[in-house]
Amino acid sequence: MTPSKPRPLYAVVPAAGVGARMGAALPKQYLTLEGRTVAEHTLTRLLAFAPLRQVVVAVAAGDPWWPELDVARHRRVEAVTGGASRAASVRAGVAAVLARDPDAWVMVHDMARPLVRLSDIQALVDGCGEDGAILARRVTDTVKRADGDDRIAATLDRRHIWRALTPQLFAARALHDALGGDLDAITDEASALEATGRHPALVEGRADNIKITLPEDLALARFYLGTQEEEGLAW
Repeated sequence: MTPSKPRPLYAVVPAAGVGARMGAALPKQYLTLEGRTVAEHTLTRLLAFAPLRQVVVAVAAGDPWWPELDVARHRRVEAVTGGASRAASVRAGVAAVLARDPDAWVMVHDMARPLVRLSDIQALVDGCGEDGAILARRVTDTVKRADGDDRIAATLDRRHIWRALTPQLFAARALHDALGGDLDAITDEASALEATGRHPALVEGRADNIKITLPEDLALARFYLGTQEEEGLAW
């Protein structure tokens, strides 16, 4: 995605899940992180990226918490009803984008990643080719593949292994079509595009772009947020 060929850019944020692994009384996107909800942190970061024309949030039907957020009424935020899986929610969000702009590119981001830096988002846009691109991190640990009995079957070559992060950026039409199959089997958007023969680029992102999944992740998010603010790099 080069400056000489600007493409209309939108964000889709799936947020219809309940976050069962967090074990909290409400979905993790509504938990408090330093005085604001996780959702508010995440959406504020995305909205600060000026090229984004709109952020589409896929929320659960009847979600009682979403309408209470000030950011839900932001002029560049639109809510749609999500689905039973992450992929179904993403597809609903992408469909809303396509209804507005058939030439759009969509940046899909986890609502539970409130610490993404604008410099990483810009790097993703700059590194995006025709097949799309994702933020990712090179694996530094030794990685084992297990057999069915949780015994080591092989040691993998970590030089070729990356952890997928978000945002992930693709042409909206290509992503919508790729999400037309078995949605339960899709764990990230890149895998859906890979199944169609595309090869998205890997763009190395920062380690502090963590996903809040377990209770201990909130403490780590507080630490990283404080570090970003001290560095003056939170945005």
